[in-house]
Amino acid sequence: MPQSIFIKTFRRFPFNHYLGKGEKMNKNTTYKESSTTSNFIKNIIEEDIRTNKHNGRIHTRFPPEPNGYLHIGHAKAICLTFGLAEEYKGLCNLRFDDTNPTKEDVEYVESIKEDIHWLGFDWGDRLYYASDYFDILYEYALKLIKDGKAYVCDLSPDEIREYRGTLTKPGKNSPYRSRTVEENLKLFEKMKNGEFDNGACVLRAKIDMTSPNMNMRDPIMYRIIHAEHHRTGDKWCIYPSYDFTHGQCDSIEKITHSLCDLGFEGHRPLYNWFIENLEIFPSRQIEFARLNLSYTVLSKRKLRELVEGNYVSGWDDPRMPTLSGLRRRGYTPESIKDFCERIGMAKAESLVDIALLEHCLREDLNKHAPRVMAVLHPLKIIIDNYPEGKIEELDAVNNPEDSSMGTHKVPFSREIFIEQNDFMENPPKKFWRLSPGKEVRLRYAYFIKCVKVMKDNDGNVVELHCTYDAKTKGGNAPDGRKVKATLHWVSSKHAIDAEVRLYDRLFTVENPLAEQDDFKNYLNPKSLEVLTSCKLEPSLTNAKVGIHYQFERLGYFCMESKDSSNKKLVFNRTVTLRDQWEKIQKAQKQKK
Repeated sequence: MPQSIFIKTFRRFPFNHYLGKGEKMNKNTTYKESSTTSNFIKNIIEEDIRTNKHNGRIHTRFPPEPNGYLHIGHAKAICLTFGLAEEYKGLCNLRFDDTNPTKEDVEYVESIKEDIHWLGFDWGDRLYYASDYFDILYEYALKLIKDGKAYVCDLSPDEIREYRGTLTKPGKNSPYRSRTVEENLKLFEKMKNGEFDNGACVLRAKIDMTSPNMNMRDPIMYRIIHAEHHRTGDKWCIYPSYDFTHGQCDSIEKITHSLCDLGFEGHRPLYNWFIENLEIFPSRQIEFARLNLSYTVLSKRKLRELVEGNYVSGWDDPRMPTLSGLRRRGYTPESIKDFCERIGMAKAESLVDIALLEHCLREDLNKHAPRVMAVLHPLKIIIDNYPEGKIEELDAVNNPEDSSMGTHKVPFSREIFIEQNDFMENPPKKFWRLSPGKEVRLRYAYFIKCVKVMKDNDGNVVELHCTYDAKTKGGNAPDGRKVKATLHWVSSKHAIDAEVRLYDRLFTVENPLAEQDDFKNYLNPKSLEVLTSCKLEPSLTNAKVGIHYQFERLGYFCMESKDSSNKKLVFNRTVTLRDQWEKIQKAQKQKK
């Protein structure tokens, strides 16, 4: 096999790549798959159906390893495997590749099942484990030994690596490669019976140590691992490798289309070799480009580093690209599936701009998220000419995108809170928000004008005194005068206290793994800001987990699913209303 098979094309598709010619990014934009990302897998399936291969039957599988939580890259594979089965009226199995008992846990099994269901897919009665087939796989190994195509090798891991050669240098045969069938059968039996220590020997396929494809240089089929398995207990102390498990499990389950990421492209000849030499059902392996997303990492091993090093609070930290983390942050399954559909299927790897994922989320939330008012950095205003003790119930629109969602009441009183950054005592040109002597509109309420600024001993603005125009109720002046700013606000007397967590991107660089030093050096120190003195409108007293809200002018938020309680409300910012990241990056470059 040519060495070029190990080299991956790596392209970056910017956000605008997903826009049609002449389109601009706005809330009405509809994204279409580019011709470069057309789903070539569908073409294969449709050709198989046309030729009546497997009697037109379509059967896929999703085979996660239960050694961590799924991330958004897995979502792409889930949408593909389950989605294609649905589209072509086929079946999709869920099969856990549980062949390494030292790294697996029931916790991961349950989280994976939850994530798949959350995305809206179901495996019916087709939940399987590789461990279901350990007895069959063992018999397959015996067949290859008897056929002279597998042998027990006593080389150490370092020696195996040395004998294997390199991409430019062929390997050399193990001194144990010439063992007889009888000797190999006896040794393999001893391996199974626990008569050897971990690492003492392995079972290897006998293929070709000079193959240009290093995966074909007598790959390992079985290792000795004295560890209790989460399902089979201590029945086994030898465990099959992924390469020996993968294709055979596909064959046992009669999978027609075995979909894998490009990392397995070089393994396909081995996949086929095992099937052909075992003379079993010929599943077909098809590779597609894995998802790479900017400003994060989609390597389970790297994500584990972040968890075990306490760089994040856990696998479900809302900054993590895991599905549980995205769910906790407030991402919707609809937005993730839409994202996966838009990026399409490709044969070459690319770096997808995270702005596209955020756009899909905004587009989904914009349709159904109720609008409410919340003040995250409160500054108190006293409206001097508003009657003391008077309370008005104003109508606030729930969602301007959907009139059927109606309105809700918000209380208005003499004392209110606005955002601190909505006021400047000495504003620059084109600052249209509140400043001394300037008039602004309060959302759903009145025009107000700042007449007095109160400061503390350190010179910080702590309170404003304003007047209001009673004739401007609803936000319009009878005399036709205009204001250029509309501010959100919350009534001081009715506001509820809450903690709000502002999440941002996990890394400060677009592709952390492409940097020369440790990827963790590029963690964003500002990826989480916790605000503890926020003021929210009283309707949010009844907020529930799973319901999304647009905090007007601030972004989309949801109730924190683990830490929020009746005694302490906590909200997570899911995504901002607009992407501020490009502006920040541009400003930093200008400073340099």
